[in-house]
Amino acid sequence: MSLPRVAVVGAGTMGHGIAYVAALAGCEVALTDSRADALPQATARIDELIAGGVKRGKLTHDQGEAVARRVTIDRALDVAVRDADLVIEAVVEDLQIKQRLLGDVERVAPRDALLASNTSSLSIGQLAAGLQQPGRLVGMHFFNPVHLMKLVEIVTHPRAVAGVADRAVAFARQIGKEPIVVKDSPGFASSRLGVVLGLEAMRMLEQGVASAEDIDKAMELGYNHPMGPLKLTDLVGLDVRLAIAEYLHAMLKLPQYEPPAILRDKVKKGELGKKTGKGFYSWSD
Repeated sequence: MSLPRVAVVGAGTMGHGIAYVAALAGCEVALTDSRADALPQATARIDELIAGGVKRGKLTHDQGEAVARRVTIDRALDVAVRDADLVIEAVVEDLQIKQRLLGDVERVAPRDALLASNTSSLSIGQLAAGLQQPGRLVGMHFFNPVHLMKLVEIVTHPRAVAGVADRAVAFARQIGKEPIVVKDSPGFASSRLGVVLGLEAMRMLEQGVASAEDIDKAMELGYNHPMGPLKLTDLVGLDVRLAIAEYLHAMLKLPQYEPPAILRDKVKKGELGKKTGKGFYSWSD
């Protein structure tokens, strides 16, 4: 099966990571973002990932240069997506913003291109509702950091046409990921479970049950989690975790999804995790 031409819309933490792993697998990738500063930052982060791979002996110097050449930076959305076989949206976790963007993408992407959203919790059916061809949208939920995390959650919805999920599954496997297929439901499988664990860890910290380090160590050593829920929240972003929790609480009406005060307070103070240097941990060193 030939590798698809991929366009990634949104060059933040998830977008540049998706672009990197697709290029690493051999795909030609166009990366675009409407924010003026996002693309240079994304290019620098991709270069860092390539350099890290070369340093660890995972890539040769020539292979690293080839990966870099396969990523094209395009400021204009229409230029980035016009030849794509697959367009992956990876912008902020906001239903209206994603709906507008996907509508813009649909107008300029090839009619047979597969459209995917990297949302971690929003309804794929709702995202598809405003499209002229809602059946070609699928959820493709990658995990942070994209180059290390193996899982991709493929999310279907009732109006998806036959074969859409299969195309997404095939692509995930082509780039070395392990896909699971889930039905459209608030939080899908991963966020619905993961958010509960993260919020409960925050409540424990808030109540003084244990330090952040020891709460995380309990899950790492006691349950064989590769990373504790508080450190993971720092990597994901406290603002992102808050938005997901608020959405799930509104949709599911269950008390376990009510964001605790410590999360709201940290977001209000701008302590968003690794990207700001401080969250539940200090990342300034």
